[in-house]
Amino acid sequence: MRLESFTRSSRPKILIVLHQENSSSGRVGQELVKRGFALDVRKPRFGDSLPETMSDHAGAVIFGGPMSANDPDGFVLKEIDWIKVPLREQKPFLGICLGAQMMVKQLGGTVSSHRDELVEIGYYPLQPTAAGEILMTWPKKVYQWHREGFDLPASCDLLASGPTYANQAIRYGTNAFGIQFHPELTHSMLVRWTTKGAPRMSLPGAQQRGDHFAGRYIYDAAVQAWLDRFLDLWIGTAEAPASCGLRDRTAAE
Repeated sequence: MRLESFTRSSRPKILIVLHQENSSSGRVGQELVKRGFALDVRKPRFGDSLPETMSDHAGAVIFGGPMSANDPDGFVLKEIDWIKVPLREQKPFLGICLGAQMMVKQLGGTVSSHRDELVEIGYYPLQPTAAGEILMTWPKKVYQWHREGFDLPASCDLLASGPTYANQAIRYGTNAFGIQFHPELTHSMLVRWTTKGAPRMSLPGAQQRGDHFAGRYIYDAAVQAWLDRFLDLWIGTAEAPASCGLRDRTAAE
């Protein structure tokens, strides 16, 4: 049975928004299932609806994709507008890469390419801010695949930065987060992305395919540890949800 098709009505649901026909929620989805959640996978690009309220969901994750948050496509605009639902209801929300850029757009921020047209495709340094260090230990490098970044809306806290794209992880309120990098990456996803996306490795700033696999060997254990800690604080488990929100929970420890 495919991970994305796994569902049991008795389990709290996490809304999973994907953007390509064969996209996967990867390790994030795997870890959420291990924590007792069911995955409610929606692909608005292919006609799926999004809920008017989060009352039937414990949280939501919007993943990445090859499109831009600045595209005029109807599904892009629909997703950006929909993000107001979990934000308004203060339900746990996580935007990954494109999903983070969509959250920034919802909050009135901007998404743009690097002034020198540099991309991040491969493993790149990550530096937590003082606010980020309070929350958890961060990996030294993380996997990236993007050619646009986002600014920091006035309503958000910056949790981690990088030398090429300054804003790498942000928080809105206590339980809405946007990250530019890809902790969901599995080995099979890495093979697929570096095969189908091989032409993008010629873009300025991109790393070559061998460097991607070498970087995973060196840094992936730390990324896995970060993801475990993040999920502990952001969503918890089906039996013991992290209901206080990341900021409040951390302050109480």
